[in-house]
Amino acid sequence: MRFHKAEHAFFVFIFVILAAGVVTLHAYGLLESTAAQMEDVAEARQNISYLGTLLFAVGVLLATAFFFGVLFIYPLIRGQVREEGKLRAMTATLSARSVTLEQAALTDGLTGMQNRRFFDDALREYIAEFRRIGKPVGLMILDLDHFKSINDTHGHDVGDDVLRAVADCLKSMTRYHDVVARLGGEEFAVVAPNMDEELLRKFAERIRKGVANLTILNGNVRLKVTTSVGLAVWDTSETAEAFYRRADKQLYEAKRQGRNRVCAA
Repeated sequence: MRFHKAEHAFFVFIFVILAAGVVTLHAYGLLESTAAQMEDVAEARQNISYLGTLLFAVGVLLATAFFFGVLFIYPLIRGQVREEGKLRAMTATLSARSVTLEQAALTDGLTGMQNRRFFDDALREYIAEFRRIGKPVGLMILDLDHFKSINDTHGHDVGDDVLRAVADCLKSMTRYHDVVARLGGEEFAVVAPNMDEELLRKFAERIRKGVANLTILNGNVRLKVTTSVGLAVWDTSETAEAFYRRADKQLYEAKRQGRNRVCAA
């Protein structure tokens, strides 16, 4: 059984009381022995007897303190320790639950990737940090082509399989420090730090081709899907919202030009 610091202190307190009691008993015995040897000196014997009475009173007080500590103080300490242990366990449980809830609040339930809330926060943080170090930040907005027809023709279960397959493709093709998120529906985003427009375009083309090469199987259904991609590289002065709108505008341009293509600002 593990003891609390307060319990250790209590045990030291009891030990000191017991040690004082032993010393008191020893002194009392010596006084009684000395008093017996000094029968001819009445006044000295009287003083020694008085000291003996005082030592006896000290012993009684020590015994009272000992029993009071054992019977009253220690149960109180032990009860407080138990309550503190319960509170710590409750706090740990609540903290773990809070982390789980926070993670759930930032994660897309269908695909397991980051959600729009996480993306918005991360984009602002990347812009703030890369403004400080003077490096580029690339942004990629992707939207699956004709996804509504997949849901209408094959049902939402198949549509969900398509979204999960695309999410896995994006996660496998991006770097560990890229932010990959599902913004909602069939729209995804990638924040690609330290990429200029040329590198970002090549990166986006690889991802576009990777998505186009996917084959989604669901029973007898074999589906192919493509994606349109809008790109922008942060201009070092625009806000996160303006940066996102610029990339999103290029996504609509890719849609307008015929889909399954990459357009950059």
